[in-house]
Amino acid sequence: MAKRGSNIYKRKDGRFEGRVHVGYKADGSKKYKSVYGKTLSDVKDKMAQLYSVRSEKITSTIKLTVREAAEEWLNAARLRVKESSYANYENILNKHILPVLGGEHISALTASRINEFIHFKLNNGRLNGKGGLSAKSVRDIFTVYRSIERYAYREYGIRESNFTMPKTEPHYTDVLTPVERRGLENYLINNMSLTNLAVLLCLFTGLRIGELCGLKWENIDFTACTLSVKRTVQRITKNGKSQVIIGTPKSRTSVRVVPIPEFLMTFLKEYKSFEGFYIITNSASPTEPRTMQNRFKSILKVCGLRNVNFHILRHTYASVCIEKGFDPKALSELLGHADAAITLNRYVHSSLEIKKNYVSRLCLSS
Repeated sequence: MAKRGSNIYKRKDGRFEGRVHVGYKADGSKKYKSVYGKTLSDVKDKMAQLYSVRSEKITSTIKLTVREAAEEWLNAARLRVKESSYANYENILNKHILPVLGGEHISALTASRINEFIHFKLNNGRLNGKGGLSAKSVRDIFTVYRSIERYAYREYGIRESNFTMPKTEPHYTDVLTPVERRGLENYLINNMSLTNLAVLLCLFTGLRIGELCGLKWENIDFTACTLSVKRTVQRITKNGKSQVIIGTPKSRTSVRVVPIPEFLMTFLKEYKSFEGFYIITNSASPTEPRTMQNRFKSILKVCGLRNVNFHILRHTYASVCIEKGFDPKALSELLGHADAAITLNRYVHSSLEIKKNYVSRLCLSS
């Protein structure tokens, strides 16, 4: 009798028999080939050889192009990912992968061939022809390609090429310095407007820019002093055209309730409008992240601060919270992360002052 999960049997004549699935019959049922040996080890060796031959045969006979596999994978992905993620996959395929590899048979692509393509992208991968892409951008591209290879393996048995992903350096996440933060806060409070209030809100809640753009007055609980993150606004490229979409937040954990500092509630009450209106526009239509980003750049220029991305407000919020002694688990929930490790690794930065404070507690043992 074969062991569970095995296709090796001990026959009545004392020999071992192993069965290997080698294909399908005309009626669709599985076709097997048997190998025999005096010992279990002999049979396993013969089965391994047969598996290897079967794999090479399948790989050499299936003429599936990268474009065909990508289209099948993309159709399957549409059923499980958000519209923005799907648009990102489609954009990567159409701009980076398919123009070069689309017509190639996926079974014929070796690790060496893919690695050459990776090197090309690192050195000359910009679409405008002016230099290479960052290691992170190239990793994003070939993460998509790897998913296509895995799909081809699952569906057709085509082996993966096992290419090498480019190495990325640890990314330093920038934050506002205490002086920059005070300067920005003073400007926003002394020149209050809906836009400035929105920037101040992000600085003290850690909202993503898309979440801020999707915030409505009905999402503010003026009694509990909280806001509820329920939607996000994004600009995506779909079918070659750029468009703004309103969807659900980044992930399940991104749907959350965030407490608002009391001093901010005073300003919010002054501007409170109809529940169905978006906070930034005070109308039924939202503003898009790109517009909010441009407004933020203008604020920085007026304040005499360096030119930074809007997302720095979120980084700064996380770092300040840690400085104030927030529990990492609680902070991860405030930021909408799946676990505290993401918060600690990506957003939390110990300042030199904090490190000095820790070290100052060290002393000689008595």
